[in-house]
Amino acid sequence: MSAAVGMSQSTVSRIWRAFGLKPHLVEGFKLSPDPQFIDKVRDIVGLYLNPPDAALVLCVDEKTQVQALDRTAPVLPLLPGTPERQTHDYRRYGTTNLYAALDVASGQVISTMTERHRAIEFIRFLNQVDQATPADLDVHVVLDNVSTHKTPAVQRWLLKHSRFTFHFTPTYSSWMNLVERWFAELTNKWLRRGTHRSVKDLVASIKTWTTNWNDDPKPFVWHKDRRRDPRQPRPLLPTN
Repeated sequence: MSAAVGMSQSTVSRIWRAFGLKPHLVEGFKLSPDPQFIDKVRDIVGLYLNPPDAALVLCVDEKTQVQALDRTAPVLPLLPGTPERQTHDYRRYGTTNLYAALDVASGQVISTMTERHRAIEFIRFLNQVDQATPADLDVHVVLDNVSTHKTPAVQRWLLKHSRFTFHFTPTYSSWMNLVERWFAELTNKWLRRGTHRSVKDLVASIKTWTTNWNDDPKPFVWHKDRRRDPRQPRPLLPTN
């Protein structure tokens, strides 16, 4: 740029800083083609900001194919001036599928793990949620558009459990489901820093994380950063 415009490199750098230009950065984005995008956004954000009376709002999703991994060498611990270090390569010992339902109001999580990821496992998880929630409350479920959430068997289950209402996020809009933020906490603060030499160890580890979370649950706060795209509010943990 300096050579092309006949200015010094420092002048070009000052102009970039003054106008907030960072040509070395590239960010990706995905537009939802859902024709009901606005209606679905209003519906779900409305549940978060103004939930119905005598009702629970649960964010439900699956974290599929969670891998039991062990590093090929021992993890090197944190030292003064040196971060914890792990080898890039690892060994795989199998996978599990994590189903989770996050209570928006309390931050409590209902979860289970399964070997397979089908509609039948999803229905079993719905039965678990049904048993774990007060029978006198309606249950509004925020979930995505994966095919296992819309099978005829799931539709029949809904007909038999009239207190449940599904609210589907727009296509390509998983960022609207707050349980995804909980999955990120689990991954970044627990799974990514751990080692698991079997699926059994992995399942026990995830159960430990969930138990510790539910002992001191932290509801996520839905807010909008004014500097970001208005179609993409960012759910975060409360700072206190």
